[in-house]
Amino acid sequence: MHSGLKDKVGQVLLPGDAFSFETPETISLTDTAKTEKVICGPGLRRNGDHVVVCKSGILRHKQPNMFWMDSQQRRYVPAKGESVIGIITGKSGDIFKVDVGGSEQASLSYLAFEGATKRNRPNVQVGDLVYCQFIIANKDMEPELVCIDSSGRANGMGVFGAGGLLFKVSLGLVRRLLAPQSDIMKDLEKLFPCELVVGMNGRVWVKTATTQKTLIVANLLESSENMTAQQRHTLFRRVADGTL
Repeated sequence: MHSGLKDKVGQVLLPGDAFSFETPETISLTDTAKTEKVICGPGLRRNGDHVVVCKSGILRHKQPNMFWMDSQQRRYVPAKGESVIGIITGKSGDIFKVDVGGSEQASLSYLAFEGATKRNRPNVQVGDLVYCQFIIANKDMEPELVCIDSSGRANGMGVFGAGGLLFKVSLGLVRRLLAPQSDIMKDLEKLFPCELVVGMNGRVWVKTATTQKTLIVANLLESSENMTAQQRHTLFRRVADGTL
């Protein structure tokens, strides 16, 4: 199956396409059979001895044995461990309701903030933006968020967003922005100094020195999604020169 998946890397696959382990017709008594281990990323699902495509897109591969589907999906499906940008929509008892862009709202306990106790409650209001992480995310339970890591530290999470701009992009562009040594982020750093928060749910928050520069950065990020590297370099250079 490993070789079968590798042959399809870079090709467009559709939901329902399946790959199975190749079992030899003859069994050797001397050689021990080695089971291939394949790590399935977004868009692929393991079903027994089969790997099934559940999201249309282009198959990608990372050494040694990680595969995933690269698609321009905009609808977000919560996944455990992913960091997202949420919007506080309400409060029910000791639980905040958070809109993360999925099919249902997630819950966030007031104790899930750094230093929060029953007496020292966090100052969270309806409409605030929070950068948080999923600790529970499956189809049978309500999604649950926290704003602390395993050590009880905020580690960059919590309420934020005063004076910035929040906008939405595709999940494919989010993965490109969060990738190590991202070319788009390197080009952006050369233009304006800015604060940037990227959530795996497709939401991006940006803040610069002026409103005009903030809008320019937002438009550049949205425009670079479907551009080649050469087109993106040309656009960023025109903005830097002030000719756009």
